[in-house]
Amino acid sequence: MSTETAVLQSDSNAGWKPLQVIAVGLCFLLNMLDGADLLVMSFVAPVLSDEWAIAPSDLGVIFSASLAGMAGGCLFIAPLADRFGRRTMIICALAVVAFSMVASSQVNSVEAMILARFVVGLGVGTIGVTMTAMASEFAPPRYHDFAVGFVQAGWPFGSIITAFLTVALLPEYGWRTVLLAIGLLSLVLLVVVLAIMPESVNFLLRRQPAKALERANKLGVRLGREPLDALPPKPVAEAKISVLRLFDDGRLRSGIILWLAVALGYFVLYFVINWIPELTTRAGLPVDQAIYAGATYNLGAFLGISAMGALAVRYALPRVVALFFFASAVALLIFGNLSMPLALTLLSALAVGFTVQGGFNGFWALSARFYPTDIRSTGIGWSMGVGRIGAVLGPIVGGYLVEADVAVGTIFAIYAVPAVLAGLLVLLVVVPKMRV
Repeated sequence: MSTETAVLQSDSNAGWKPLQVIAVGLCFLLNMLDGADLLVMSFVAPVLSDEWAIAPSDLGVIFSASLAGMAGGCLFIAPLADRFGRRTMIICALAVVAFSMVASSQVNSVEAMILARFVVGLGVGTIGVTMTAMASEFAPPRYHDFAVGFVQAGWPFGSIITAFLTVALLPEYGWRTVLLAIGLLSLVLLVVVLAIMPESVNFLLRRQPAKALERANKLGVRLGREPLDALPPKPVAEAKISVLRLFDDGRLRSGIILWLAVALGYFVLYFVINWIPELTTRAGLPVDQAIYAGATYNLGAFLGISAMGALAVRYALPRVVALFFFASAVALLIFGNLSMPLALTLLSALAVGFTVQGGFNGFWALSARFYPTDIRSTGIGWSMGVGRIGAVLGPIVGGYLVEADVAVGTIFAIYAVPAVLAGLLVLLVVVPKMRV
Protein backbone atom coordinates (compact mmCIF):
# COMPACT_ATOMS: atom_id res chain seq x y z
CA MET A 1 0.00 0.00 0.00
CA SER A 2 1.42 3.36 -0.93
CA THR A 3 -1.28 6.00 -0.77
CA GLU A 4 -2.83 7.99 2.03
CA THR A 5 -6.28 7.03 0.80
CA ALA A 6 -5.57 3.35 1.18
CA VAL A 7 -4.27 3.85 4.69
CA LEU A 8 -7.32 5.81 5.71
CA GLN A 9 -9.72 3.35 4.09
CA SER A 10 -8.07 0.37 5.73
CA ASP A 11 -9.69 1.18 9.08
CA SER A 12 -12.89 2.84 7.90
CA ASN A 13 -15.02 0.27 9.74
CA ALA A 14 -12.65 -0.39 12.63
CA GLY A 15 -13.42 0.12 16.30
CA TRP A 16 -11.32 1.95 18.85
CA LYS A 17 -7.63 1.17 19.27
CA PRO A 18 -5.76 2.03 22.51
CA LEU A 19 -3.84 4.85 20.78
CA GLN A 20 -7.09 6.44 19.62
CA VAL A 21 -8.54 6.26 23.12
CA ILE A 22 -5.38 7.91 24.47
CA ALA A 23 -5.42 10.71 21.91
CA VAL A 24 -9.12 11.54 22.28
CA GLY A 25 -8.96 11.10 26.06
CA LEU A 26 -6.09 13.59 26.26
CA CYS A 27 -8.12 16.04 24.18
CA PHE A 28 -10.98 15.64 26.67
CA LEU A 29 -8.58 16.43 29.54
CA LEU A 30 -7.25 19.43 27.62
CA ASN A 31 -10.77 20.79 27.22
CA MET A 32 -11.45 20.19 30.90
CA LEU A 33 -8.35 22.23 31.68
CA ASP A 34 -9.46 24.93 29.23
CA GLY A 35 -12.72 25.22 31.15
CA ALA A 36 -10.81 25.47 34.44
CA ASP A 37 -8.30 28.03 33.13
CA LEU A 38 -10.92 30.27 31.60
CA LEU A 39 -13.70 30.14 34.20
CA VAL A 40 -11.74 30.02 37.46
CA MET A 41 -11.67 33.82 37.43
CA SER A 42 -15.46 33.99 37.72
CA PHE A 43 -15.30 31.77 40.83
CA VAL A 44 -12.64 33.84 42.63
CA ALA A 45 -14.02 37.19 41.43
CA PRO A 46 -16.12 37.96 44.54
CA VAL A 47 -13.09 37.65 46.84
CA LEU A 48 -10.62 39.29 44.41
CA SER A 49 -12.89 42.27 43.80
CA ASP A 50 -13.27 42.84 47.55
CA GLU A 51 -9.55 42.46 48.28
CA TRP A 52 -8.43 44.82 45.52
CA ALA A 53 -11.53 47.05 45.66
CA ILE A 54 -12.00 46.50 41.92
CA ALA A 55 -14.74 48.51 40.22
CA PRO A 56 -17.28 46.27 38.44
CA SER A 57 -16.32 47.84 35.08
CA ASP A 58 -12.68 46.83 35.63
CA LEU A 59 -13.78 43.36 36.69
CA GLY A 60 -15.67 43.06 33.42
CA VAL A 61 -12.46 43.93 31.54
CA ILE A 62 -10.58 41.22 33.47
CA PHE A 63 -13.26 38.70 32.44
CA SER A 64 -13.11 39.83 28.81
CA ALA A 65 -9.31 39.85 28.54
CA SER A 66 -9.16 36.06 28.32
CA LEU A 67 -11.98 36.07 25.76
CA ALA A 68 -10.12 38.57 23.58
CA GLY A 69 -7.07 36.33 23.88
CA MET A 70 -9.18 33.33 22.85
CA ALA A 71 -10.27 35.12 19.69
CA GLY A 72 -6.64 35.86 18.83
CA GLY A 73 -5.63 32.27 19.52
CA CYS A 74 -8.44 30.86 17.36
CA LEU A 75 -7.95 33.17 14.39
CA PHE A 76 -4.19 33.73 14.25
CA ILE A 77 -2.27 31.07 16.23
CA ALA A 78 -4.27 27.84 15.92
CA PRO A 79 -3.96 27.77 12.08
CA LEU A 80 -0.20 27.31 12.59
CA ALA A 81 -1.02 23.72 13.61
CA ASP A 82 -1.47 22.95 9.91
CA ARG A 83 2.14 23.99 9.40
CA PHE A 84 3.93 22.83 12.55
CA GLY A 85 1.74 19.96 13.71
CA ARG A 86 -1.14 19.39 16.11
CA ARG A 87 1.02 17.98 18.90
CA THR A 88 3.58 20.77 18.64
CA MET A 89 1.00 23.53 18.87
CA ILE A 90 -0.84 21.88 21.76
CA ILE A 91 2.42 21.57 23.70
CA CYS A 92 3.41 25.19 23.04
CA ALA A 93 -0.05 26.54 23.88
CA LEU A 94 -0.31 24.42 27.04
CA ALA A 95 3.07 25.71 28.21
CA VAL A 96 1.87 29.28 27.66
CA VAL A 97 -1.33 28.59 29.61
CA ALA A 98 0.50 26.92 32.51
CA PHE A 99 3.07 29.66 33.01
CA SER A 100 0.57 32.51 32.55
CA MET A 101 -1.78 30.88 35.10
CA VAL A 102 1.09 30.71 37.59
CA ALA A 103 1.97 34.32 36.77
CA SER A 104 -1.65 35.42 37.31
CA SER A 105 -1.47 34.04 40.85
CA GLN A 106 1.42 36.40 41.64
CA VAL A 107 0.32 39.72 40.11
CA ASN A 108 -0.56 42.74 42.21
CA SER A 109 -2.46 45.07 39.89
CA VAL A 110 -5.52 45.07 37.69
CA GLU A 111 -3.40 45.87 34.62
CA ALA A 112 -1.08 42.91 35.23
CA MET A 113 -4.05 40.60 35.77
CA ILE A 114 -5.62 41.76 32.50
CA LEU A 115 -2.38 40.99 30.64
CA ALA A 116 -2.02 37.57 32.29
CA ARG A 117 -5.62 36.67 31.48
CA PHE A 118 -5.18 37.77 27.86
CA VAL A 119 -2.19 35.44 27.50
CA VAL A 120 -4.18 32.61 29.11
CA GLY A 121 -6.87 33.20 26.49
CA LEU A 122 -4.35 33.01 23.65
CA GLY A 123 -3.33 29.55 24.81
CA VAL A 124 -6.86 28.36 25.52
CA GLY A 125 -8.12 29.48 22.10
CA THR A 126 -5.22 27.73 20.37
CA ILE A 127 -5.74 24.50 22.30
CA GLY A 128 -9.50 24.52 21.68
CA VAL A 129 -9.22 24.57 17.89
CA THR A 130 -6.20 22.25 17.66
CA MET A 131 -7.47 19.56 20.01
CA THR A 132 -10.79 19.44 18.11
CA ALA A 133 -8.89 18.71 14.90
CA MET A 134 -6.74 16.15 16.74
CA ALA A 135 -9.75 14.31 18.17
CA SER A 136 -11.50 14.21 14.79
CA GLU A 137 -8.39 12.90 13.02
CA PHE A 138 -7.67 10.13 15.54
CA ALA A 139 -11.21 8.82 16.06
CA PRO A 140 -12.40 5.94 13.87
CA PRO A 141 -14.29 7.41 10.89
CA ARG A 142 -17.75 6.42 12.08
CA TYR A 143 -17.03 7.96 15.52
CA HIS A 144 -15.79 11.40 14.38
CA ASP A 145 -18.91 13.27 15.54
CA PHE A 146 -18.98 11.35 18.81
CA ALA A 147 -15.32 12.16 19.50
CA VAL A 148 -15.75 15.88 18.85
CA GLY A 149 -18.87 15.99 21.03
CA PHE A 150 -17.17 13.99 23.78
CA VAL A 151 -14.22 16.37 23.80
CA GLN A 152 -16.53 19.43 23.98
CA ALA A 153 -18.16 17.93 27.07
CA GLY A 154 -14.84 18.30 28.89
CA TRP A 155 -15.38 22.06 29.24
CA PRO A 156 -18.34 21.97 31.67
CA PHE A 157 -16.77 19.06 33.57
CA GLY A 158 -13.61 21.10 34.10
CA SER A 159 -15.68 24.03 35.28
CA ILE A 160 -17.58 21.90 37.80
CA ILE A 161 -14.37 20.45 39.24
CA THR A 162 -12.89 23.95 39.42
CA ALA A 163 -15.91 25.17 41.37
CA PHE A 164 -15.45 22.48 44.03
CA LEU A 165 -11.68 23.07 44.12
CA THR A 166 -12.34 26.78 44.66
CA VAL A 167 -14.79 26.10 47.50
CA ALA A 168 -12.18 23.89 49.17
CA LEU A 169 -9.21 26.26 48.83
CA LEU A 170 -10.60 29.79 48.68
CA PRO A 171 -11.77 30.34 52.29
CA GLU A 172 -8.52 29.25 53.94
CA TYR A 173 -5.84 29.83 51.31
CA GLY A 174 -7.20 32.67 49.15
CA TRP A 175 -7.60 33.30 45.44
CA ARG A 176 -3.86 33.21 44.68
CA THR A 177 -3.65 29.58 45.78
CA VAL A 178 -6.63 28.66 43.59
CA LEU A 179 -5.01 30.18 40.48
CA LEU A 180 -1.66 28.62 41.38
CA ALA A 181 -3.28 25.20 41.77
CA ILE A 182 -4.82 25.43 38.29
CA GLY A 183 -1.43 26.52 36.90
CA LEU A 184 0.32 23.56 38.53
CA LEU A 185 -2.33 21.17 37.18
CA SER A 186 -1.63 22.63 33.74
CA LEU A 187 2.08 21.88 34.18
CA VAL A 188 1.28 18.29 35.18
CA LEU A 189 -0.88 17.85 32.08
CA LEU A 190 1.92 19.37 29.99
CA VAL A 191 4.27 16.62 31.21
CA VAL A 192 1.65 13.97 30.38
CA VAL A 193 1.12 15.39 26.88
CA LEU A 194 4.87 15.52 26.26
CA ALA A 195 5.15 11.87 27.29
CA ILE A 196 2.24 10.20 25.50
CA MET A 197 0.38 12.45 23.04
CA PRO A 198 1.02 11.31 19.43
CA GLU A 199 1.19 13.51 16.37
CA SER A 200 -1.66 13.34 13.89
CA VAL A 201 -1.02 10.75 11.18
CA ASN A 202 -2.95 12.91 8.71
CA PHE A 203 -0.58 15.79 9.42
CA LEU A 204 2.50 13.59 8.94
CA LEU A 205 1.26 12.28 5.59
CA ARG A 206 0.14 15.65 4.24
CA ARG A 207 2.86 17.98 5.56
CA GLN A 208 5.66 15.36 5.54
CA PRO A 209 8.10 16.79 8.10
CA ALA A 210 11.44 15.09 8.90
CA LYS A 211 11.13 11.30 9.38
CA ALA A 212 7.44 11.48 8.47
CA LEU A 213 7.33 7.98 6.94
CA GLU A 214 8.99 6.34 9.94
CA ARG A 215 6.77 8.20 12.42
CA ALA A 216 3.58 7.54 10.44
CA ASN A 217 4.32 3.82 10.18
CA LYS A 218 5.01 3.52 13.92
CA LEU A 219 1.68 5.12 14.66
CA GLY A 220 0.00 3.14 11.88
CA VAL A 221 1.02 -0.16 13.48
CA ARG A 222 -0.62 0.92 16.73
CA LEU A 223 -3.73 1.84 14.76
CA GLY A 224 -3.89 -1.53 13.02
CA ARG A 225 -2.94 -0.16 9.59
CA GLU A 226 -0.66 -1.66 6.97
CA PRO A 227 2.75 0.08 6.82
CA LEU A 228 3.49 2.41 3.90
CA ASP A 229 6.34 1.72 1.52
CA ALA A 230 6.61 5.40 0.66
CA LEU A 231 4.94 8.67 1.47
CA PRO A 232 1.98 9.64 -0.74
CA PRO A 233 2.47 12.53 -3.18
CA LYS A 234 2.66 15.75 -1.23
CA PRO A 235 -0.52 17.80 -1.83
CA VAL A 236 -0.13 20.94 -3.87
CA ALA A 237 -0.41 23.98 -1.66
CA GLU A 238 -3.93 25.31 -1.87
CA ALA A 239 -4.54 28.93 -2.66
CA LYS A 240 -5.59 31.02 0.30
CA ILE A 241 -9.36 31.21 0.52
CA SER A 242 -10.74 34.70 0.11
CA VAL A 243 -13.14 35.75 2.84
CA LEU A 244 -15.39 37.13 0.10
CA ARG A 245 -16.08 33.55 -1.01
CA LEU A 246 -18.02 33.08 2.19
CA PHE A 247 -20.74 35.27 0.68
CA ASP A 248 -20.92 33.60 -2.75
CA ASP A 249 -23.89 31.55 -3.99
CA GLY A 250 -26.50 33.63 -2.19
CA ARG A 251 -24.90 33.34 1.26
CA LEU A 252 -24.54 37.10 1.86
CA ARG A 253 -27.82 37.78 3.66
CA SER A 254 -28.01 34.57 5.67
CA GLY A 255 -24.27 34.67 6.41
CA ILE A 256 -24.45 38.13 7.97
CA ILE A 257 -27.56 37.13 9.93
CA LEU A 258 -25.77 34.01 11.19
CA TRP A 259 -22.71 36.00 12.33
CA LEU A 260 -24.94 38.49 14.15
CA ALA A 261 -26.86 35.67 15.86
CA VAL A 262 -23.58 34.08 16.98
CA ALA A 263 -22.38 37.42 18.37
CA LEU A 264 -25.60 37.87 20.35
CA GLY A 265 -25.36 34.29 21.60
CA TYR A 266 -21.77 34.86 22.72
CA PHE A 267 -22.84 38.15 24.36
CA VAL A 268 -25.31 36.30 26.61
CA LEU A 269 -23.19 33.18 27.09
CA TYR A 270 -20.07 34.84 28.46
CA PHE A 271 -22.00 37.31 30.59
CA VAL A 272 -23.70 34.36 32.30
CA ILE A 273 -20.52 32.29 32.61
CA ASN A 274 -18.50 35.09 34.20
CA TRP A 275 -21.07 36.99 36.27
CA ILE A 276 -23.32 34.34 37.86
CA PRO A 277 -21.13 33.82 40.99
CA GLU A 278 -20.55 37.57 41.48
CA LEU A 279 -24.18 38.58 40.94
CA THR A 280 -25.55 35.84 43.19
CA THR A 281 -23.31 37.05 46.03
CA ARG A 282 -24.63 40.56 45.45
CA ALA A 283 -28.13 39.11 45.68
CA GLY A 284 -27.32 37.75 49.16
CA LEU A 285 -25.92 34.23 48.70
CA PRO A 286 -22.70 33.30 50.57
CA VAL A 287 -19.62 32.94 48.35
CA ASP A 288 -19.53 29.14 48.57
CA GLN A 289 -23.19 28.84 47.56
CA ALA A 290 -22.67 31.31 44.72
CA ILE A 291 -19.81 29.13 43.46
CA TYR A 292 -22.10 26.09 43.66
CA ALA A 293 -24.56 28.04 41.49
CA GLY A 294 -21.78 28.43 38.92
CA ALA A 295 -21.04 24.70 39.12
CA THR A 296 -24.73 23.87 38.69
CA TYR A 297 -24.83 26.12 35.64
CA ASN A 298 -22.06 24.04 34.08
CA LEU A 299 -23.84 20.80 34.87
CA GLY A 300 -26.80 22.24 33.00
CA ALA A 301 -24.45 23.21 30.19
CA PHE A 302 -23.29 19.61 29.83
CA LEU A 303 -26.88 18.36 29.76
CA GLY A 304 -27.88 21.08 27.28
CA ILE A 305 -25.03 20.25 24.91
CA SER A 306 -26.09 16.58 24.99
CA ALA A 307 -29.75 17.45 24.39
CA MET A 308 -28.89 19.75 21.49
CA GLY A 309 -26.96 16.96 19.81
CA ALA A 310 -29.86 14.54 20.17
CA LEU A 311 -32.56 16.97 19.02
CA ALA A 312 -30.55 18.32 16.07
CA VAL A 313 -30.57 14.86 14.51
CA ARG A 314 -34.38 14.70 14.53
CA TYR A 315 -35.57 18.26 13.94
CA ALA A 316 -34.68 21.32 11.87
CA LEU A 317 -31.55 22.73 13.49
CA PRO A 318 -32.46 26.46 13.30
CA ARG A 319 -35.77 25.78 15.05
CA VAL A 320 -34.07 23.79 17.81
CA VAL A 321 -31.47 26.53 18.37
CA ALA A 322 -34.19 29.19 18.42
CA LEU A 323 -36.26 27.19 20.91
CA PHE A 324 -33.28 26.90 23.26
CA PHE A 325 -32.63 30.66 23.13
CA PHE A 326 -36.29 31.54 23.71
CA ALA A 327 -36.26 29.19 26.71
CA SER A 328 -33.01 30.76 27.92
CA ALA A 329 -34.70 34.18 28.10
CA VAL A 330 -37.35 32.73 30.42
CA ALA A 331 -34.68 31.00 32.51
CA LEU A 332 -32.69 34.24 32.84
CA LEU A 333 -35.78 36.14 33.99
CA ILE A 334 -36.59 33.48 36.60
CA PHE A 335 -33.02 33.20 37.88
CA GLY A 336 -32.52 36.95 38.20
CA ASN A 337 -35.90 38.08 39.46
CA LEU A 338 -37.42 35.45 41.76
CA SER A 339 -36.32 35.03 45.37
CA MET A 340 -36.09 31.28 45.94
CA PRO A 341 -34.68 28.74 48.41
CA LEU A 342 -31.16 27.52 47.61
CA ALA A 343 -32.36 24.30 45.97
CA LEU A 344 -34.59 26.18 43.53
CA THR A 345 -31.87 28.77 42.90
CA LEU A 346 -29.50 25.97 41.88
CA LEU A 347 -32.21 24.37 39.75
CA SER A 348 -32.80 27.65 37.92
CA ALA A 349 -29.02 28.03 37.41
CA LEU A 350 -29.04 24.55 35.87
CA ALA A 351 -31.87 25.66 33.56
CA VAL A 352 -29.88 28.71 32.48
CA GLY A 353 -26.86 26.53 31.67
CA PHE A 354 -29.02 23.98 29.84
CA THR A 355 -30.69 26.54 27.59
CA VAL A 356 -27.92 29.10 27.02
CA GLN A 357 -25.03 26.67 26.51
CA GLY A 358 -27.16 24.11 24.70
CA GLY A 359 -28.52 26.73 22.33
CA PHE A 360 -25.14 28.22 21.64
CA ASN A 361 -23.58 24.84 20.94
CA GLY A 362 -26.01 24.53 18.03
CA PHE A 363 -24.19 27.38 16.27
CA TRP A 364 -21.18 25.11 15.64
CA ALA A 365 -23.31 22.57 13.79
CA LEU A 366 -25.29 25.30 12.05
CA SER A 367 -22.12 26.96 10.75
CA ALA A 368 -20.82 23.59 9.52
CA ARG A 369 -24.03 22.99 7.58
CA PHE A 370 -24.16 26.51 6.18
CA TYR A 371 -20.76 26.49 4.41
CA PRO A 372 -19.73 24.01 1.67
CA THR A 373 -16.82 21.63 2.20
CA ASP A 374 -14.08 23.61 0.45
CA ILE A 375 -14.63 26.71 2.61
CA ARG A 376 -16.14 25.08 5.69
CA SER A 377 -13.18 25.57 8.06
CA THR A 378 -12.80 29.19 7.00
CA GLY A 379 -16.54 29.75 7.33
CA ILE A 380 -16.75 28.26 10.82
CA GLY A 381 -13.64 30.17 11.89
CA TRP A 382 -15.03 33.51 10.73
CA SER A 383 -18.51 32.82 12.06
CA MET A 384 -17.17 32.08 15.53
CA GLY A 385 -14.29 34.57 15.32
CA VAL A 386 -16.46 37.54 14.41
CA GLY A 387 -19.03 36.35 16.94
CA ARG A 388 -16.44 36.59 19.70
CA ILE A 389 -16.91 40.35 19.59
CA GLY A 390 -20.06 39.55 21.53
CA ALA A 391 -18.09 37.34 23.91
CA VAL A 392 -15.76 40.23 24.73
CA LEU A 393 -18.55 42.80 25.10
CA GLY A 394 -20.90 40.63 27.20
CA PRO A 395 -18.89 40.69 30.46
CA ILE A 396 -17.81 44.33 29.95
CA VAL A 397 -21.38 45.58 29.54
CA GLY A 398 -22.35 43.51 32.58
CA GLY A 399 -19.60 45.26 34.56
CA TYR A 400 -20.89 48.71 33.65
CA LEU A 401 -24.46 47.72 34.56
CA VAL A 402 -23.32 46.46 37.96
CA GLU A 403 -21.25 49.60 38.53
CA ALA A 404 -24.29 51.73 37.70
CA ASP A 405 -26.14 49.94 40.54
CA VAL A 406 -28.69 48.40 38.21
CA ALA A 407 -30.74 45.80 40.08
CA VAL A 408 -29.67 42.19 39.56
CA GLY A 409 -33.10 41.24 38.22
CA THR A 410 -33.01 44.10 35.73
CA ILE A 411 -29.56 43.05 34.50
CA PHE A 412 -30.78 39.53 33.77
CA ALA A 413 -33.86 40.97 32.06
CA ILE A 414 -31.60 43.12 29.86
CA TYR A 415 -29.61 40.05 28.80
CA ALA A 416 -32.81 38.13 28.05
CA VAL A 417 -33.39 40.55 25.15
CA PRO A 418 -30.33 39.53 23.04
CA ALA A 419 -31.19 35.89 23.80
CA VAL A 420 -34.59 36.38 22.17
CA LEU A 421 -33.03 38.30 19.28
CA ALA A 422 -30.52 35.50 18.69
CA GLY A 423 -33.40 33.02 18.49
CA LEU A 424 -35.34 35.19 16.04
CA LEU A 425 -32.30 35.73 13.80
CA VAL A 426 -31.55 32.01 13.64
CA LEU A 427 -35.00 31.43 12.17
CA LEU A 428 -34.10 33.79 9.30
CA VAL A 429 -30.98 31.82 8.30
CA VAL A 430 -31.57 29.82 5.13
CA VAL A 431 -29.55 26.62 5.55
CA PRO A 432 -28.66 24.74 2.33
CA LYS A 433 -29.37 21.04 2.14
CA MET A 434 -26.85 18.96 4.08
CA ARG A 435 -23.44 19.07 2.41
CA VAL A 436 -20.79 16.43 2.64
